[in-house]
Amino acid sequence: MLGGLLAALLAGCSSKPTDKGQQYKDGRIDEPLELVNRPNAMGYPANAKGFSDQVQAIQRVSPSLYGRNSDTFQAVKSWLMAGGDTRQLAQFGLNAYQMEGKDNYGNVQFTGYYTPVIQARHTRQGEFQYPIYRMPPKGKGRLPDRAAIYSGALNNRGLELAYSNSMLDNFMMEVQGSAYVDFGDGRPLTFFGYAGKNGHGYYSVGKVLIDRGEVAREDMSMQAIRRWADTHSAAEVRELLEQNSSFVFFKPEVLAPVKGASGVPLVAQASVASDRSLIPAGTTLLAEVPLLDNQGKFTGQYQMRLMVALDVGGAIKGQHFDIYQGIGDAAGHEAGFYNHYGRVWVLKSAPGAGLMLGANQSQSASSVLNTFQ
Repeated sequence: MLGGLLAALLAGCSSKPTDKGQQYKDGRIDEPLELVNRPNAMGYPANAKGFSDQVQAIQRVSPSLYGRNSDTFQAVKSWLMAGGDTRQLAQFGLNAYQMEGKDNYGNVQFTGYYTPVIQARHTRQGEFQYPIYRMPPKGKGRLPDRAAIYSGALNNRGLELAYSNSMLDNFMMEVQGSAYVDFGDGRPLTFFGYAGKNGHGYYSVGKVLIDRGEVAREDMSMQAIRRWADTHSAAEVRELLEQNSSFVFFKPEVLAPVKGASGVPLVAQASVASDRSLIPAGTTLLAEVPLLDNQGKFTGQYQMRLMVALDVGGAIKGQHFDIYQGIGDAAGHEAGFYNHYGRVWVLKSAPGAGLMLGANQSQSASSVLNTFQ
């Protein structure tokens, strides 16, 4: 997931929102998840229908995951039907645990990912020269790295699933973990899901461009990488991509929806990838997400959303979520810009959650995490 791999370090503290959406207004939080009376946030979730659709997908596809979280899902549903006022969560048996964020002041990092649509053909022809591979059979030796694969290390082994017209598109497909492929024959798009990788370490090409002085750190995004590629030769693009030795393989699935690591179809802007050591699958999140303009700049406004943790990502660690933005170019445009900060509260039903809590009452992170398992 590219957004998570292009994360910039926070700048200095400020009492006002910065260009990345850091808020710095809740005081220091000394636990990864701290039980609060109620969220220090105004407004109502803007995506109640999307959240409801996501919960229905969980119930339909994964009854066990739904069962482990059904009390929370039902309580949130009741709360939404009553208006979704953040001041009334406790009245519906919901505890809110604020996340400490990257800085212990509540600023949680948001990046974005999406599902690309790739143009490809079944055979190598014309501009369609760049193979997309299935997972090789597991053998005793290590699989080749990206540079070796680009040089033909997997040729003539019957592993080619398709040929695209862009090495960079293939790379972006790998970063996102899946894509829909349009074979140009009028048939429905084929979903290419993640099948595995070659076992070599991941290295961000965005960081390479920053370190080389090709793109400023504050300007880094998927769009910035594409703009760089558009002004450089195919050989230069290949050399850049080869800095990342990791390589992803795929498996085709006809008429398949986009699914996360939990095996549940994902609803755009109602599902996230999380660090499961902190936020297990099925966890409900109330998030204040920064709103961006068409150039990817923070507008100074936030939107309250309900989301469910249903996916994972290699770069998604700790106080960081990757928001699934949907399918196609518009979703990619949105996902490519996100590397911003907002606040997040984990919602959890629990005995006594409807009781008023003391202003300074909190639970240790370990005891909170135990209730989520």
